[in-house]
Amino acid sequence: MKHISTGSPFEAKMGYSRAVVKGGWCFVSGVTGYDYTTMAMPEAIDAQARNCFGTIAGVLAEAGFEMADIVRVQYTVTDAALVDHLAPVLSEALGTIRPAATMVIAGLIRPEMKVEIEVTAFRA
Repeated sequence: MKHISTGSPFEAKMGYSRAVVKGGWCFVSGVTGYDYTTMAMPEAIDAQARNCFGTIAGVLAEAGFEMADIVRVQYTVTDAALVDHLAPVLSEALGTIRPAATMVIAGLIRPEMKVEIEVTAFRA
């Protein structure tokens, strides 16, 4: 088993890995829209989602996977009214991959967070 970290302070504080690789699977923890190099959070949900997918792509690459290996995704969005602004970014990132997906409307742990994206990838 391999554990991957982005160096986010949340990982150490809350006791989790950004991703865990086990066999042909890569489980990526929920990613929010922070730029983890600066810990800056953009205001707009589309910019947050682009940051999420940038982090996810980097973590998958470090684990030996690629975006095309994503088989499952879960989106947590803080307000259903934001989905129309989010949808184009989801299509950009995953439109040709089309993994199984779930979207939940729920609160997140910080008020600046508008979206959290969790993925599972598989490589035979």
